[in-house]
This record gives sequence, structure tokens and C-alpha cells, in this order.
Amino acid sequence: MSRSNVSSRSSDSSNFKFGSAWFQKKINIRPVLRGCHLITDEILKQVPEITKFSIGLLHIEIMHTSASLALNENWDPDVREDMESFLTELVPESTPFRHSCEGPDDMPAHIKSCFIGSHLTIPITDGVLNLGSWQGVWLCEHRNRAGSRKMMVTINGALKD
Repeated sequence: MSRSNVSSRSSDSSNFKFGSAWFQKKINIRPVLRGCHLITDEILKQVPEITKFSIGLLHIEIMHTSASLALNENWDPDVREDMESFLTELVPESTPFRHSCEGPDDMPAHIKSCFIGSHLTIPITDGVLNLGSWQGVWLCEHRNRAGSRKMMVTINGALKD
């Protein structure tokens, strides 16, 4: 069995057990204010099982329709603030939407969630997420007052020897 890895992280293909292993876990992300929040470290803390995989894929699904997940800048917080400003301008709460029973931020939150998306799939190499130097996982919270957010994390791959 061979594989190629064009990332800066690589491992010898003989470093894993043949066959496929699966892992799944529901995690909760603490409530945050409206905006884009870096949550990579929180995911790693709640899913230490990542370290058991030599090669694989981590799939994260947010189980809500008014928040989203993105893979983007992990260093400069201005990027996250600029993204929130842009999204607010793109889908203003002043738009007269029909769906408004949960408040003026609800329908804009659903639209923003559709634009950005509800899931990410990230490669795992040698027990770590194989991200670019400046990439991190964002929770994009589109509601003004939201509670904790549930996410389903699924890993499929080969375990370390």
C-alpha cells in the first residue's frame, strides 16, 4: 500500500497498521459571542484520539443551522473581525425576511451558515491535523445570543503501530 503526501508533514507508509479504524464523538463548544472564533485547540483538547491515527481524515459537522465552520487564518484576529463585518454587511438584519419568529438575527444567521457551510474534513498525518501554517478551524457564530454548539467529530484512518 502506498500513498503520497504533498504536505510538509509526512510519514513512512510502513508506520501504520493496515486496515481502517473509525472513531466518532459528539463534542460541545462553549458559548461565544457573535463573530468568527478560532477553535482548533478546543477541538484537539476534546478529541485526543487524533493522536492515535497515523493517517486519516477528521470530519467535523456542526449540528446547528445558525452557525458554521470554516478553515481560515489562525494568526491575525483582524481577519476574523473583518469576516464578521463583511458577513453583517452582506446579510443585514434590517432585511425584511419572512422568517423572523426567532428575532432579527435568525434568518441572516441561516443564510450566512449556508454560505460558509456546516462541515470540514481535515487530513491527519502522524497523529496531528495536517493544516497549513496559517490555517485554523473557525466557529462562525451568526446569532447574537447563542448557547453552546454541538459538533459531531468522525475520524477514519489507519492507527499507529
